[in-house]
Amino acid sequence: MNREQISRIAHAEHPIKSPLGDDSVRRLLERALPTGEERVLDLGCGGGEWLLRALATRPGVRTEGVDVSEDALEQAAAAARDRGLRDRLVLHHRKAEEFVSDKPFDVVVSVGAAHAFGGLLPTLAAARSHLAPGGRVLVGDGFWERPPSQEAVEMLGDFADLATTVERVVADGWTPVDGHVSTREELDDYEWSCWGSLAGWALDHPGDADGAQALETATVRRTEWLRVYRDTLGFLCLVLRRSPDSA
Repeated sequence: MNREQISRIAHAEHPIKSPLGDDSVRRLLERALPTGEERVLDLGCGGGEWLLRALATRPGVRTEGVDVSEDALEQAAAAARDRGLRDRLVLHHRKAEEFVSDKPFDVVVSVGAAHAFGGLLPTLAAARSHLAPGGRVLVGDGFWERPPSQEAVEMLGDFADLATTVERVVADGWTPVDGHVSTREELDDYEWSCWGSLAGWALDHPGDADGAQALETATVRRTEWLRVYRDTLGFLCLVLRRSPDSA
């Protein structure tokens, strides 16, 4: 069982692959898409859930998604066909950091994909290269709610605290026009859903050769969450516009 298979099963009940509830996703999209006529790009779109939700509620929106996973893109295409949205969704199978377009986008989304670019600020640099004048970026990444253990840093990365994270974004030439800090309920729901779905799949497939691996992975990941980072890791989404004095 490879990483993509594990991720697909783990996120079966939580297709927004970040610790956000449906109401939070809807509100962030409302703030990021004020006209309902935008061209939207998702860098690291995975199964395309952000784009699908934007398309489902805004018939004037047109979207493009970029991801390195062919399997995830196939899922996105199938879901778009099932929902009658395929004609407004273009998918690109390539590394998000290597994507090039000849037309800018009104909105660039990248939530939970900063690892592909090497961090939050490099993600914003990539978004900036695709953004039309006056456009918006919807970005999401982790931060430390309190000082982490060295084990947590080694496992998840060297995040900053919330205030420092926002200050770095502002210093990089962006102005937040909205944001959301995931609640404890959202953070916990996400972890329970992921590792519960994976464990449940393993129990439902006792004769499957991958069942033992799936159950072990669910157990390890759940323990890491509870023992290593549950009390320290937070998640922040920001809706950003370029600051007036930025290049």
